[in-house]
Amino acid sequence: MLGIFALTLQSVQGALMVMINHGISTGALFLLVGIIYERRHSRLIESYGGIARVVPMFAAILTFVSLSSIGLPGTNGFVGEFLVLVGSFRTYPVLTIIAATGVIFAAAYLLWALQRILFNPLDKSENTHLADLNRRELAMLVPMIAVIIWLGIYPAPVLRRMEASSQLLVNRVQGAGSVARVGEAGR
Repeated sequence: MLGIFALTLQSVQGALMVMINHGISTGALFLLVGIIYERRHSRLIESYGGIARVVPMFAAILTFVSLSSIGLPGTNGFVGEFLVLVGSFRTYPVLTIIAATGVIFAAAYLLWALQRILFNPLDKSENTHLADLNRRELAMLVPMIAVIIWLGIYPAPVLRRMEASSQLLVNRVQGAGSVARVGEAGR
């Protein structure tokens, strides 16, 4: 919302990238939650703890996708967040600082949840025999991981594709604002 509100080319492109990347990362996170739910039949964080020792591939992929959702550099989540913050800072520095603070709090919460799910002591006997990811599950997750890495390292093709329409949006909205101001001055 900040990226669209700031109305710069960078911030609008960043907002679009955030939406695309949110769909990819959140889709992968929901898939991972579904996978672990089928094994344990619980969505409560308290039901887990220390499962990284039992399901290491699941833990590695959950950690990676969570870090992409946070916006770790080199992953898809970083590109959009960075463009929004850089593009918005020029027009709304105070709102950008507030948004950056919100990003930090969200990252802290997600990391805390990961720690409780994966790295706490393995103290629930139900978790000691969980099955790790199978080939079918990996076949679903690997393309998502590839896109997360690709968009994090080389987002240029996607940004080039959206540049013209983003610039048109910025120009039209800014032009409509100046036309409205001229019309109000004539009254």
